[in-house]
Amino acid sequence: MKRQYLRCSKHEVHETWIKAGHILYGGDCPFPLLSKCARLQRLAAEARQLNKDKLELHDFPWGVEAFEICVKFCYGMTITLSALNIVAILCVAEYLEMTEDIEKGNLIVKLQVFLNSCIFHCWKDSITTLKTTKAFMPWSEDLKIVSRCIDAIASKAVVRPSKVDWSYTRNLQEKEKGTSQISANPTCDGIQNRKHDPIPIDWWVEDIADLEIDVYWRVMVAIKSTGKISHNVIGEALRVYAFRWLPGMSKEQVLTESSRGITHSYSSDYVDIATKHGHLLETIVSLLPQEKGSTSCSCLLKLLRAATILGASPSSKMELARRVGLQLEEASLNDLLIPSLSYSNETLYDVDLVQTILEHFMTQNQSPPTSPCTTQAYEKRRTRSAENLDFVESRRSTAATHSAKLKVAKIVDAYLIEIARDANLPISKFVALAEAIPDFARPVHDDLYRAIDIYLQEHPGLIKSERKRICRPLDCKKLSIEACMHAAQNERLPLRVVVQVLFFEQVRAAMAGGLGVHELPNNIKALISAPEGDSHDVAQSSSYDDGWDTLQQNVNSLKGDLAKMKMQLIEADKERRDLQQEIAKSSKSKGLRAFPSKPRKIFGKLWSSNKSSVGEKL
Repeated sequence: MKRQYLRCSKHEVHETWIKAGHILYGGDCPFPLLSKCARLQRLAAEARQLNKDKLELHDFPWGVEAFEICVKFCYGMTITLSALNIVAILCVAEYLEMTEDIEKGNLIVKLQVFLNSCIFHCWKDSITTLKTTKAFMPWSEDLKIVSRCIDAIASKAVVRPSKVDWSYTRNLQEKEKGTSQISANPTCDGIQNRKHDPIPIDWWVEDIADLEIDVYWRVMVAIKSTGKISHNVIGEALRVYAFRWLPGMSKEQVLTESSRGITHSYSSDYVDIATKHGHLLETIVSLLPQEKGSTSCSCLLKLLRAATILGASPSSKMELARRVGLQLEEASLNDLLIPSLSYSNETLYDVDLVQTILEHFMTQNQSPPTSPCTTQAYEKRRTRSAENLDFVESRRSTAATHSAKLKVAKIVDAYLIEIARDANLPISKFVALAEAIPDFARPVHDDLYRAIDIYLQEHPGLIKSERKRICRPLDCKKLSIEACMHAAQNERLPLRVVVQVLFFEQVRAAMAGGLGVHELPNNIKALISAPEGDSHDVAQSSSYDDGWDTLQQNVNSLKGDLAKMKMQLIEADKERRDLQQEIAKSSKSKGLRAFPSKPRKIFGKLWSSNKSSVGEKL
């Protein structure tokens, strides 16, 4: 802490002049005090005219301590100045009008010199002084102490790390957890180890995180206006501040003990705290850089969770949702599980919000922004190498988008598995979220099948049309062998889905053996090719009762034929490998590499026998 000592004459302080309650007693003021304070001179003159024996400072807004320091200065006693009391003393000196017009070398001038030479030249003292200005509003604002502190802080924050030769604070515990985006090298609370540990570019973010939100906003605006700090560092500063002040950011906790009934279940103190935190969050959102990736997706989703809990404005929530959508491929399942606090529905999680985020992600690349050329150089004919470079970059961008959508599809499927356990989740929301993923982004439907199966298990009262509707996004051709085996025995699935699974599994087995796909029974083909909403798909081939009984028999027969066919293919494949080994041994002496045609004949016989057995059962 920097200090400066000011001395005047060596008179003693007259004790009767000062008393608690901001009242100054005495009819005849000592000359040193009157000679330096214009306001006291006027009050003394008025008191003499009214024959009063004391001076009362009715509108004195601060405590006695700062006033006593000013009195000590007038009597020549030593006073101690620091970043903690400089604002109070300066405000009192201005109140007493201790200017140069009254006496040369008065207190206000000396305090200004101390501010400029000591406070504003020290990083931590500037921040400490700025913190103390709140208690002296609006005087500290009118005297431009606040704005000068902000300018001093901003000017030092943009200094290159190699030029930093003052102490600063780093949160070592947070660094050990690896939560910082900018630097993983923890530094000390000072500069004694700077030769060994390089100073990170975000060295200043911890210190200004102690400021209250209104002053912090002004500091960040001043720093951003310089244009010398990257958007990644700005995003890191906002992340640190949010984790410092917002509840539920650094730990998995919520602000409330209950999900609903905030205004009815909690006192006015709680509402005031929630309002304060909501204002803080909205201010942070307004400071977020526009550049994609400046703030991690995890941090944005935590902010969105806090915005939901605190009841932030819809504009702030939508802005956060838009930003999350720009980098949704970086999200994790836990971050997406945002609780629903809406009175309009009883779902566990805010599925509508995730749907909005997904829509932003899917539409972000449909209309890419283009920047017009501003110089004549860009209007000249481009070389072939430049065009080829643009083509390569375009291919890379497209590939990155494709890869991002593949990642998002996996995240959404995991999210569907989680929300499928919610007994209050409507089918429409589940299906809308599942169908929002394009076909190419979901090459395997195993996770989607698992989500659908969980939903059917948790909602046993679904009617036939509802079970068909929830299975609509499922593509049986994209199920793995394990998923097909499970689906073929799953009684919760609609019968048409089971038939599709069996059919495509039969096709897969036939193609694996090099065979063609033959005709299926008409009622099974009708069931496979019928539209989703057609409730009379079975009756198209026969009457309802007879067709249904026949269909059940055909499905059971198909299951048995498929199992039998797999066993036969396994035996045929084993026989083919044995024949290949024999041919390989004999070809060493004869030089022959021809592949025998006998296995194909074997597979043909297998398929013929399988087809005839199916025909007999039908």
